[in-house]
Amino acid sequence: MGLMTALRAPFTTLALRRAVFCVVGVVSAAAILSVPAIVPALAVLILWATGAMSDQPTPTVAPVFLVLFPLTIALLVVLAAPIGRAMGAVHRSLADRLLDVHVDAPSPRPSKRISVLVSDGPGWRAVGYGMLKVPLAIPQGYGAFCYVFGLVNLSYPVWWPLFRNHPPGTRLGPVWALTPFGTIGTRTFAGTFLIAAAGLAMLLVAPWLMRAGTTLDLAVMRQLLGPRRLAERVRELQVTRARAIDDAAAMMRRLERDLHDGAQIRLATVAMNLGMATEKLGVDGPPPDLQQARELLALAHRGAKDALADLRDLVRGIHPPVLDNGLGDALATLATSSAIPVAVNVELPERPAPAIETIAYFCASELLANAAKHSRAGRIWLGVVRSGERLTVTVRDDGVGGANPDGPGLSGLSGRIAVVDGRMRVHSPAGGPTRVEIQLPTHV
Repeated sequence: MGLMTALRAPFTTLALRRAVFCVVGVVSAAAILSVPAIVPALAVLILWATGAMSDQPTPTVAPVFLVLFPLTIALLVVLAAPIGRAMGAVHRSLADRLLDVHVDAPSPRPSKRISVLVSDGPGWRAVGYGMLKVPLAIPQGYGAFCYVFGLVNLSYPVWWPLFRNHPPGTRLGPVWALTPFGTIGTRTFAGTFLIAAAGLAMLLVAPWLMRAGTTLDLAVMRQLLGPRRLAERVRELQVTRARAIDDAAAMMRRLERDLHDGAQIRLATVAMNLGMATEKLGVDGPPPDLQQARELLALAHRGAKDALADLRDLVRGIHPPVLDNGLGDALATLATSSAIPVAVNVELPERPAPAIETIAYFCASELLANAAKHSRAGRIWLGVVRSGERLTVTVRDDGVGGANPDGPGLSGLSGRIAVVDGRMRVHSPAGGPTRVEIQLPTHV
């Protein structure tokens, strides 16, 4: 299996995308290396333009040079951070498109004033990434070289009979091939197989060299081109706070709607039926209509029981009373109501915070409901394990798979648990099985 993977690696789409990323990295490094040559070139250009390099320079050459040269250096310093930001944006986009690795952009520049441009931290970090791009391009260039010229060398036995078909006895000049250890030349068709063997070796080692180069590049990119940890944490807290506010507002609207459309209408009907029954019984006048009064009282009684049921469901949706006995008992009760058999395993040496228990319960409830609705599974496994300060809820089934983490159900669940710094991982290949793992802190 490992040999087949190694043989297939150079011919995958990922290898080609890595090769493109590496080639762009080498071009970027070459462009960055050319920057130090700009200042001397500008100095020579200024000297030539002001006449300092002529046989008869004018008396104003020295003052003009002393003014223009520092201005050129200052202009390069001012433009370094914006150019670094632009270069960083290009490389983040390439990493996203070619390597499927997303690196968040840093905070935008607050102003275009010169003082802000010079003190732009993310911009100067991007400049640092550009400087590190030069040593990073060495393994990338080496891998891209092996990949490209490995394919070229591998083709020598194919094109040799087409272009080297001279009459017998003709003395041909050698054909050269590039390898990492120098050039290989051959004058015969048999020698092309040595070149092809070298090309195959280069081609097999190229994906691992490019992988090493891109891995180092991505590590540096995350550190220098992404937001700082504190800024990223602040951004996460802002997003989770907004989600918490939205969830709270949505819950209030749901409670108001349920009370208005459910219990409130039923209680109003009870009051109306009791009033009509009172009128039928009366306090004076003709004998009361006992039959109609009994019917009205029966309707009022039934409406009161329905209103109590609605209120009980509403309270259960806020905080399930079964959680008072612990998360283990609550999940065991939840499993009995599932349409698919559920095996429950709970390992909780200590109970987590009540808010975390509630979140874990509703996460398990929603995941079991999703599995029963979409998975076409025959069995579900539900596990809850506490390890240190982390609580892990795992739901696994033997269904058809294909669960989409970006779908409305799972993405909404991921957003809600992010409010308490929770994380969710979904593994659901086509054909199954599906495994959803949610990690929560034990305390808010």
